[in-house]
Amino acid sequence: MRTMATKSFPYSAFLRGPSQVLPSLDDADVILERRDDENLILMRAERFEASVATLRIAARALAILARRNSGLAEDVLREELPWTTWLPETERHACVRELLDHLIAGADTGELVPFSRALTSWRSTAIAWSDPRLAHELQGPFPGDGGEALRPAAPAE
Repeated sequence: MRTMATKSFPYSAFLRGPSQVLPSLDDADVILERRDDENLILMRAERFEASVATLRIAARALAILARRNSGLAEDVLREELPWTTWLPETERHACVRELLDHLIAGADTGELVPFSRALTSWRSTAIAWSDPRLAHELQGPFPGDGGEALRPAAPAE
């Protein structure tokens, strides 16, 4: 499988002379590197629309698979995301459900940042679970855990 090439340019080069950067869009997506902010990506609309349509179909197909055979859908995601093996089984199920929900919503709306954040969060959780000592410590008890806190009395008037 061939991955679409990318070419990088300083954002300032694009501002000085877009005609030096835009021809690169014929065979690559362009990353405009900015020093003090997130980089920007330029791509032809046809490639963008194709990737969104592809993602939408793939996400919906995975959702159909998950509804019909949740075990197989989990197996597919575990194969693609091998770090899920570090999650306890109940957490693994929650991870798969949450990621599928975000993927389906993102494919439908074009907003993929929530999926990306959830993926990063679950990966970090799995890494914590991969260290038995850390996993044990994070389950508590924590210093300061005590009995039930009483509700403060109403101030006297």
